[in-house]
Amino acid sequence: MQNSIAMTILIFLGAAIIMVPLGKKLGLSSVIGYILGGILIGPFCLQLTGRDAADIMHASELGVVMLLFLVGLELEPHKLWQIRKRILGLGLSQMLLSIVGIFFVFYVAGFGLKKSLIISLCFAMSSTAIVLQTLKEKNLFRTVSGESSFSILLFQDIAVIPILALLPFLSKSERAVKQSEHQEILLQYVPDWMQPFIVIFGVLALILLGRYIFIPFLRFVSKSGLNELLTAASLFLIIGVSELMISVGLSPALGAFIAGVMLANSEFRHELASDIDPFKGLLLAVFFVSVGATINFNIIAEKPFFIFSAAFIVLAIKALVLFGIGKYYKMNNEQSFFLAFALSQVGEFAFVLVNFAASLYLIDYQANSELMAIVAITMCISPLLLIFKEKVLDNGFIKQKNEENIELGIIKQRKIIIVGFGFFGSTVGRLLKANGIRSTVLDNDPDRVALLRSNGFNVYYGDATKPALLRAAGIEEAELLVLCLDDVEKNKFLVDYCKENYPDLKIFVRAKNRLDAYDFLNKNVNNIYRETLGTAVDMAVDILKENGMRKYTARRMGKRFMLIDKEMTKRLAKEKDKDMITFTLRESLEREAELLALDSISFEENYWSGDEDKDK
Repeated sequence: MQNSIAMTILIFLGAAIIMVPLGKKLGLSSVIGYILGGILIGPFCLQLTGRDAADIMHASELGVVMLLFLVGLELEPHKLWQIRKRILGLGLSQMLLSIVGIFFVFYVAGFGLKKSLIISLCFAMSSTAIVLQTLKEKNLFRTVSGESSFSILLFQDIAVIPILALLPFLSKSERAVKQSEHQEILLQYVPDWMQPFIVIFGVLALILLGRYIFIPFLRFVSKSGLNELLTAASLFLIIGVSELMISVGLSPALGAFIAGVMLANSEFRHELASDIDPFKGLLLAVFFVSVGATINFNIIAEKPFFIFSAAFIVLAIKALVLFGIGKYYKMNNEQSFFLAFALSQVGEFAFVLVNFAASLYLIDYQANSELMAIVAITMCISPLLLIFKEKVLDNGFIKQKNEENIELGIIKQRKIIIVGFGFFGSTVGRLLKANGIRSTVLDNDPDRVALLRSNGFNVYYGDATKPALLRAAGIEEAELLVLCLDDVEKNKFLVDYCKENYPDLKIFVRAKNRLDAYDFLNKNVNNIYRETLGTAVDMAVDILKENGMRKYTARRMGKRFMLIDKEMTKRLAKEKDKDMITFTLRESLEREAELLALDSISFEENYWSGDEDKDK
């Protein structure tokens, strides 16, 4: 059956819409639902895909590029440093041991040295989409097994980059270098000894572009005030970087990852993530459906024993490696079994890596089809292993079950999100910052964001009324939401949205007058502050108390802050130079922190806890 490209996409989306909810009801992940939907509409079942399935999969690989861009956005240096030992220890040991085991199996099976190495590199990966979704659904991100799983996945995602860069150098075919007659790339004009320098040149070019072009470009676009333009700019950057890397002869995923890392510390991080995530999710959905639609069941029928035995052997090798690593790092039985079963499948990047290797003529068509089938089978079996663990092992053999739900022993303050950082919100944020209380701040004024970031505030650009931005900023893990927007209607919208979707979230809201306060009270919001300097300080004091500070100490901090604020306002009023005002503002922030810290020394013994009766 031959369809138009639009009709084929319609069929793919319909398969996803129908099969994913059905898969969810059976306890399967969304990725498995997509693949099953692709199998259903593919040439071996309903034959609805026509001849465009392979083309659609190729086009939807942009979803994988976007996934790597988002991974790069999450890689802030200080976060990596905090879990560096787990990333290197768990991630590197899992990759190396899995590569060795899988390489040995395929080499013995007669695949040859080079092909076995490529297969082992591809199959050592696990599915980021499946595992992260499992961690999210089971609320395991803060557990030992959750952090360990994330560390391994993070290392694997980073490892994709050197693997993508390595594959072209494993190929000595003229056709592999040229790739196609109609596409000209830089690599085909340089000798082999210069090709590594082309990789370095491409990476350095992206770093320079990210630092001196991307961020100023996004600031320029954001000043238009049109959210759709910033979305267009986000897509423009990712597609442009991908095309730049292709023209150099490198993987577009490599460029997307580096671009994401370069923007990870910018004020646009959350806005970019919220803009790109829907496109990434949609394209990945189509990608996985197309994977199912292109599985060659004729190949499976020709070599069923080899394909299924290879799938189970790969699962077994990775599970044994992961279980052994878990025990080596002193995890209990349940944590080790979760690690082994959750990450034993071959991941979605294997589809990209295997296809990339085939395009370089490192793998022939027959082997490519066989490997794609093996990958899909492992992805379908892995969720069943987790069900087996929960239904059988947890109830029958594992004696340490309750230990898995113990969160990591790092005590963190309550996560706070402040929306709006104008005169009212900045007063709240400054008092919290002066007392060492960290918060994530969202504001849609690019100039204000740039100014505040230069003064050390954790501020991000974006419209907080967009649910995707709230999710990117961590609303699902937040405990306190502070609404300080000047637009009362937006505050009301956010109250309604958060009350409906996050009922346990505690909300502090700014109101302009008594009528606004009535509306918020009717929405069951009790922490309402009608706008003045005093009420902004009152809000910050109540947030300090909510974080555990004693009432008397918090009130003392608020009074001291108002005195300092009045003093610094007088100083700032005398400044004529805008640059000097910014410098003085930085000085004032440091001065506030110093004075408030000194003021609290005498109260150190009853600073954060004690008998509440003494506060009255």
